[in-house]
Amino acid sequence: MQLYNTLSAKEREALIEEAGQERLTISFYKYAHIGNTSIFRNHMFIHWNTLDVLGRIYVAYEGINAQLSVPANNFDAFKEHLDSISFLKNVRLNIAIEHNNKSFLKLKVKVRNKIVADGLNDRTFDVTNKGIHVDAERFNELIEDPDTILVDMRNHYESEIGHFKNAVTPDVDTFRDSLDIIEKKLAAHKEDKKLVMYCTGGIRCEKASAYYRHKGFKKVYQLEGGIIEYARQVENKNLENKFLGKNFVFDHRRGERITDDIIAQCHQCGKPCDTHVNCANEACHLLFIQCRECAAEMNDCCSDTCKEIHTLPYEEQKKLRKGKGASNKIFKKGRSEVLKFKK
Repeated sequence: MQLYNTLSAKEREALIEEAGQERLTISFYKYAHIGNTSIFRNHMFIHWNTLDVLGRIYVAYEGINAQLSVPANNFDAFKEHLDSISFLKNVRLNIAIEHNNKSFLKLKVKVRNKIVADGLNDRTFDVTNKGIHVDAERFNELIEDPDTILVDMRNHYESEIGHFKNAVTPDVDTFRDSLDIIEKKLAAHKEDKKLVMYCTGGIRCEKASAYYRHKGFKKVYQLEGGIIEYARQVENKNLENKFLGKNFVFDHRRGERITDDIIAQCHQCGKPCDTHVNCANEACHLLFIQCRECAAEMNDCCSDTCKEIHTLPYEEQKKLRKGKGASNKIFKKGRSEVLKFKK
């Protein structure tokens, strides 16, 4: 019984190119009690592997969080399988605005303690006492209200390339960092202001809204389906698009364009740019914003040091990495002294 990938990312990439079939990039989540996470994980992997599903899926006792790619001609079978699972029947699927057949190159279904690392003790508050879900039309009305405080629940490298007008964008590295910072910053407005939140697909706001209600905020709202669903609704309903720039996504695309606005800058030269890349030096792999000109000049690297290492023969690079743990830069997401124009 196959419970693991048998092909490398490069082999899978070649097969996708050879097949030439359209793939859909999809995300979804669901908070629900899962009794035996290992059995559930294995069931999902076995079935999705037969449908050529690729992606990154987290399973925990509290539910499932999935970002994946599925062949378009297998979508109906994929949806039928989801609907056969009681708590996933008719679950909202966030289908990407911009598709890329290579958004994912492996199927990874992992058991985790939580489907989002929030650092919260769920037993201390009612996680089902959530904020009011609103669609794009109601969201637009709310954020024009002077009594509304709009908060971006994502991290700094996400909001840097795109966010809603007038949103509070915390300068944080992780979701768990933002929770207490936002509460302290808005403590004086728990009674009188409307707290309206948004994130990529809605999952972070799902937990945050319950947490803030527990902390005493009286009027809590969250954007249903996040930025992904918002972009779809404003297009389908011909609404005013109040988002600026790109929506950061956690796959090989790294972002999908929502509007033509470029609100970020190249971290190396300061030129308007919103293209995230990873440093080509495998020992660094820093995520940062780099324009085409700097990419050519720096050989896709973040610094002169990494550029020098990247030019070495592969075996020499491996020797340099031997015995060393992953660079801290890998987890810093754009925070490095070598980046002169990081805001």
